[in-house]
Order: sequence, then C-alpha cells, then structure tokens
Amino acid sequence: MSYPEVDFLYLNEEDMVAAGVKDMAGCIDAMEEMFKLMKVGDYRMGGANGNSHGCMVMFPPSSPSPEMPVDGPDRRFMAMPAYLGGVFDMAGMKWYGSNCANKEKGLPRSILMLTLNDKDTGAPVAYMSANILSAYRTGAVPGVGYKHLSKPDSKVAAIIGPGVMSKTALAAIMAVRPGIETIKVKGRGKASLEKFIAHVKKEYPQVNVYAVDTMEEAVRDADIVSASTSTPTGDPSQYPYIKEEWIKPGALISSTAALRFDDDFIIHRARTVTDNIKLYEAWEEEMKPNAYNTVPIPAVHVMDLIAEGRMKPEQVDDLGDILMGNIPLHRKDDEIIVYSIGGMPVEDVAWGTMVYRNALKKGIGTKLKLWDVPQMV
Repeated sequence: MSYPEVDFLYLNEEDMVAAGVKDMAGCIDAMEEMFKLMKVGDYRMGGANGNSHGCMVMFPPSSPSPEMPVDGPDRRFMAMPAYLGGVFDMAGMKWYGSNCANKEKGLPRSILMLTLNDKDTGAPVAYMSANILSAYRTGAVPGVGYKHLSKPDSKVAAIIGPGVMSKTALAAIMAVRPGIETIKVKGRGKASLEKFIAHVKKEYPQVNVYAVDTMEEAVRDADIVSASTSTPTGDPSQYPYIKEEWIKPGALISSTAALRFDDDFIIHRARTVTDNIKLYEAWEEEMKPNAYNTVPIPAVHVMDLIAEGRMKPEQVDDLGDILMGNIPLHRKDDEIIVYSIGGMPVEDVAWGTMVYRNALKKGIGTKLKLWDVPQMV
C-alpha cells in the first residue's frame, strides 16, 4: 500500500502580517460568522462538555525536583483545541507558554503557535505564529459586541489596562465606531501609559487621548469601556472595581480579564452578555465552587451567583442569540451592558483559517514536509 506525502505551510510573524492578520474589520466579520455557527452547534472545543477553554499545565509553589519550574505570575502552558464548521470547516489547536518573567528577557509574556489540521486525517495543513493572531481575535470578539450593542453615536471610550489586548480592542472600537472623539486611558505604570498614548496618537491622530489617575475618571462619561487588566487571582476583593454610579446610562463595558462590580447592580440592574454562555457553564463545572476566584471575568461571578441561587440562568444573554435574532438587541432604553469575553480556541481556528487561505492565494509562507513516505505504518 502506498501513502501520500504530507506537507504543511509554515507562517512566521512577518508572513502573518503580509497575509492580513491585522485586518481588524475582516477579523470582526470572521468572529461574527463564528458566533452564528456556534449558536447552531457547528463547533467543538475540548473537554467532555465540548466547551472547555483548554487544558492548562500549572506549576507548584515549590518544586519537587530541581529542573521543574515553580509557580509565578501567568506561568503556565496551555493547549486550546477546537473544530469550527461552516465556511471555516477546520480543526486546530493553539499552544502557548506564558510567564510574566519573559519581559526581563525582552520577550512577550506569552508565546503562541497555532496548528491547523485536516478535519478527516488529522494531518497538519498549517503551523503559524499566533501572537498577533491571538491579539487581533481577542480584540475582534469585543468588536462584535461594540458593533451591535454600543450606541452608534458613541463619542468617548475608556481603556483600562494599556497593554497589547487593549490596542486591538481599541482597533475594534475605531473600526465599528469611527465617530469616537475622546479616549481615556487608565494604567498602573507611567511607561506603559506613555507607550499606549503614543500608539493612539500615531494610529488615530483625529482623537483626543489622555491618561487618567482613577477608575472613576476613566468610566465617567464613557460610552464604551474596555477592560483588559493583568491581575493576580484568588481574592476577588482585589480585582479592579467599577461603581454603578460612575457608569453612563447606555454604556457598554467589555471585560477580557479581571473586573468587579457590586452584586446588587449585577443581580438587579446590569445586563450580562457573554461571548458563549456554555464556556462559563464549563468553567463553573470545572472549578466550582467560587470559579470567580480562579477566572476573574464578570460572567464567571454571575455563574457563581446562579449556583448560589441568587441569580437565574435566564438573566444571562448570549451574544450568538442576539446575532441570530433569538432575543432583542436591547431589552430596555439606556441599559448598561457588561459583556464578558472568555477567549475560545474556535476564535483562533476561525481567524487562523482565513489568514492561512489568504497566504495560499498570495503565495506567502514556507512549505515544510512531514514525510514523503511514513516510516511507521
């Protein structure tokens, strides 16, 4: 019996840029299509529930052997597999290692790669640098929410946490709400604030951008609030906090990381929207009780409140249901929406597939051979 040769396309970071990975408008369109496919069930992620964020390797506080790493801020390895159907029809997995100490070596905190695989054979079709891809899909997911849920005449945006994720979240804001006139930035370090503000002035010279000292200054009068902070987990009382009275009626608040509100506001007046309700149910199943202590995203706390009987499942809306017209775009005038973004491997597969296909069309990348003939069959 003869076996076919197998090769795959390798795309380094420069290749990814040339193939359009920074096309935010295209990425938002891809994420919107992905959400619709998820709502009809044409996807799978890891775990028995098919909705797991991924499988994570974490390290102990003290090592039983000298070569094993020990725990530290954002120190972990993670595999994030998924299949997405429809126009994508692709399987894949994002793999990354993360360590805050990387910054001391001049490296990004996380270093990511994405493999795309033939859905039938499992053979690799592409292996690509995924740091920029991951950043853009992370910005595009809130971007779908900004496009549909924020006020069309939004003028003021607040950025909490001026890092890479906030750069792409801002790119998404500007892609769907080009009328933004003012951007307020709240951060902890002077250097990161100055770097972010310089980025904004270069990319969006038409806007007025400035730093603020407090969360209250950032949130007040903002039509859109984007929070992407890096915060130690375990003690929710230490998560960044937004008070209800600071929030403008009709504002949209998106969170890709730690954020905290008063329970009375979340239970009785805020509208909770998730990128995929099943992801939060999976987290609650995997990490109960008090999943919010481990995953500090607001909707995870809502799942804890539901588990405690303090909220009802029907108080959570899924973005896919909104996009499919299953529920109203808005439930009341001037509602305040807290939109939680958990991050899912289907996002990487979706945007990675589009970039890969574009690379094929443009002749970008390097073909690498797995084998001419497999040596063990």
